[in-house]
Amino acid sequence: MLSNDLKSKINKLWDKFWSRGITNPITAIEQISYLLFMRRIDDADLDAQTKASFAGVEYKTIFSRPKLDEKGNPVKDKDNLPIYENADDCRWSYFSQLDPDSMLELVSKKAFPFIKNLNDPTQPYTRHMDNAIFIINNAALLDEAVKAIDEIFEDIKKQQDAGQQFQDTQGDVYEYLINEIGSSGKNGQFRTPRHLIQLMCELVDPDWTDKICDPACGTGGFLVGAYQHILTKYTRAEEITEDENGLKRFKKYGGDKITKQEVWDNLNEKTFFGFDIDQTMVRIGLMNLMLHGIKIPQIENVDTLSKRYDQQYQDGEYSVVMANPPFTGRIDKGGMSDQLKIDGTQSELLFLIRISKMLRPGGRAAVIIPEGVLFGGSKNQRQTREILLKDTQLEAVISLPSGAFKPYTGVKTAILLFTKAEEDSQTWHTEKVWFYELKNDGYSLDDNRRKLAENPLPVAVNAYKTRTTSTPIERTNHFYVPLAEIQENGLDLSYNRYKKFEYEEQTYEPPQKILEALFALEEEIQKDMLELKNLIG
Repeated sequence: MLSNDLKSKINKLWDKFWSRGITNPITAIEQISYLLFMRRIDDADLDAQTKASFAGVEYKTIFSRPKLDEKGNPVKDKDNLPIYENADDCRWSYFSQLDPDSMLELVSKKAFPFIKNLNDPTQPYTRHMDNAIFIINNAALLDEAVKAIDEIFEDIKKQQDAGQQFQDTQGDVYEYLINEIGSSGKNGQFRTPRHLIQLMCELVDPDWTDKICDPACGTGGFLVGAYQHILTKYTRAEEITEDENGLKRFKKYGGDKITKQEVWDNLNEKTFFGFDIDQTMVRIGLMNLMLHGIKIPQIENVDTLSKRYDQQYQDGEYSVVMANPPFTGRIDKGGMSDQLKIDGTQSELLFLIRISKMLRPGGRAAVIIPEGVLFGGSKNQRQTREILLKDTQLEAVISLPSGAFKPYTGVKTAILLFTKAEEDSQTWHTEKVWFYELKNDGYSLDDNRRKLAENPLPVAVNAYKTRTTSTPIERTNHFYVPLAEIQENGLDLSYNRYKKFEYEEQTYEPPQKILEALFALEEEIQKDMLELKNLIG
């Protein structure tokens, strides 16, 4: 959790951009992301050098660039290969010491072009950064922003010294910045709280052998969460700690039990995939994943509900899908995929069908949906539920508390967990569904979302993992419902449809006694009012 002092510093950073004319939250977060990225890659490169030195292995710094001649053409050696030169002037630790005007000159002309070309030109990061623009043209703003980010990173390091995992605090800083995107209400975008992402990762349990996707990834929170979950699985017990939600996380450097380069290569390039309709969000998501250690993330600027997606990508590609797709109501049918099996344009229904199609047989999904999807009586809502119950084994419906997504929205939501069985199935592959009510998520259910003392998430995880052997017959908090009963109820999948509600008989005083009590209360009120009148005069 961020300290109030750290939140105050982030708010001041926002204010600096606002006061200098960069008032669009999306634009501001993009520019701040560039600066955070410059600062973080410098730190990460120096840390990697230190680790390599201790291990006695050679380390190749990322701060090198092709050497150019006076005309700006690459200089090549006798074998016609590009010659590289030192790029230490692009380090944050170098340019942050310059005077404001010199800093602006260097960052805009050297450091920013440098970070745009960090990856191979064929990779998503370099392609999507190609037309990115550094719009900070005020030397005073850049100087103030650099100083503010230095202060923020100093506070992060203090929390790290106190035992907080560095990337968690850094992630909290990033999420706090991204709050402004949610507050702006742009395209219905809002971030999924990290503790709910952790919960879903615990339930789906992704591994390095998986191919993991978020079809509406935004800033990449689910992909970061999956990465950190995998690293935690491969971290020595003494390096594991319990976080504020009661879930296990690595302390500082995760994945120390991973010794094969093949595994790291897979995690860096072949495990995490995302799509988003907004190119700015794609850039932010790519930088977020790289900031968290995924070297070559795969996020593309594609609408997964479109015909373009059908033309460029195959069904059945992924073994894990985790998502909180936007609840933006109806979408424009122009360009929309005609492979999604329903005639409607409700995004939450279309995303569920798309996610089912994206999964390979045996693939697992965890998806947040508005609860109306579970019981709505329209043809498209019922048809979507039928597709899920046939094409997948619907494992669980976890009802979330009403305030789980405040302050963004008060919409009641649920998590669906399902495993792909067969595309376009004519038979029902779901035999029974497990229902669970998460009455609270460990945070107050108001706009402030304060952390509470109790930690209900580990309890929910344990109940899910032991559901086949420890689910009670009595339908109180968690229970199974057979498919036949779901069919009898019009494929209603809402928790409250099947929960047992116990009526508690209330006892009341006889009316005569209640009336006597009211007369006595009235007499006291009259007496108090008379005393007040005497005091006033």
